[in-house]
Amino acid sequence: MPPPPADPPPDRPEPRFERPASSPRPRGHVGSRPPTYDAEPTALPLADPDDLDDLVADTVLDGARYGACTLRAVSVRGDSARYRGEPRRDSLLTARFGSGEQALLLVAMATGARATPGAHRAAAEACHWIGRAVGRSHARLVEDIRAGRRGDLKSGLHRLTDRSLGKLRASAAEQGVDPEEYAAGLRCLLLPADPECRTRVFFGVGPGGLFRLRDGEWQDIEPQVAEIKGEPVVGFGSPPSETPDGDRLTMDLGIPTPPSPYEPAPEPPREPFRFRTSVARPGDTLLVCSTGLADPLRGEPELGEYLAERWSRPEPPGLAAFLADSQVRVKGYADDRTAAAVWEA
Repeated sequence: MPPPPADPPPDRPEPRFERPASSPRPRGHVGSRPPTYDAEPTALPLADPDDLDDLVADTVLDGARYGACTLRAVSVRGDSARYRGEPRRDSLLTARFGSGEQALLLVAMATGARATPGAHRAAAEACHWIGRAVGRSHARLVEDIRAGRRGDLKSGLHRLTDRSLGKLRASAAEQGVDPEEYAAGLRCLLLPADPECRTRVFFGVGPGGLFRLRDGEWQDIEPQVAEIKGEPVVGFGSPPSETPDGDRLTMDLGIPTPPSPYEPAPEPPREPFRFRTSVARPGDTLLVCSTGLADPLRGEPELGEYLAERWSRPEPPGLAAFLADSQVRVKGYADDRTAAAVWEA
């Protein structure tokens, strides 16, 4: 005979939490030796009791999912700044303008000039100004992205970037600070929320990295200076040295010439504007980052292999996992790290 049915178990309350699924433990560092600095923050930056708004958090983490893409973004104070008690001079802004399929996502990251006291403020201002400019023009930008108007996008974003960095230079003048010290590199990514539009737009000024992870392999798609073409925008870059007919406008005899009393002295050449559009494929991961992550990715193959393995999995990492991955350290690289990665469904 079959055994009699067991009495039903007594009612038990449902567990109050769900244990996370087990996964391989992230690595603390790659390379033959661990970095010199401690892995965790050591000293806090000096605070002014009358200007507490000037404080910068050690780490900023954000994320979202719209249409076909999942976004993860992070900005982490570098090991060197953590040890010396200096503020993070990278700044990160993530914002959504508009709603529904007309929405536009902006990720902006900026890096202030090295060894300057206001570097973190300059970076934050750069993100603020480009965010305001893009937000006010988001409807037109969405139309241009959907229609594939690459030329209009490039010229329009060039103007918005130049105006934003121009406001940064004006802010330096108001503070009586050298514009070269109160400056920032700026890198941005535009993502339309429309699931039918897979065009991703990168633009900015200054060094860093733009990478694509496709089929488990990293592709370095950073626009090179030789690829950057187009007419200079008023207030940005230098005027052409020749007329359209080829006539030289100036002749350099190696003799220093004093500035004209009627015209302001020419500004030093500025970083070129960088721009690239790409059409994402399902399974791609697009990575935009500051030099703090771009340099070790290019200089330490083991880091690229590790991140490729971690970020090629079927599901995008959660916020905590993305933070852990982005903090994998490499000896000799101790700058702030700011990165935004987009996974394509």
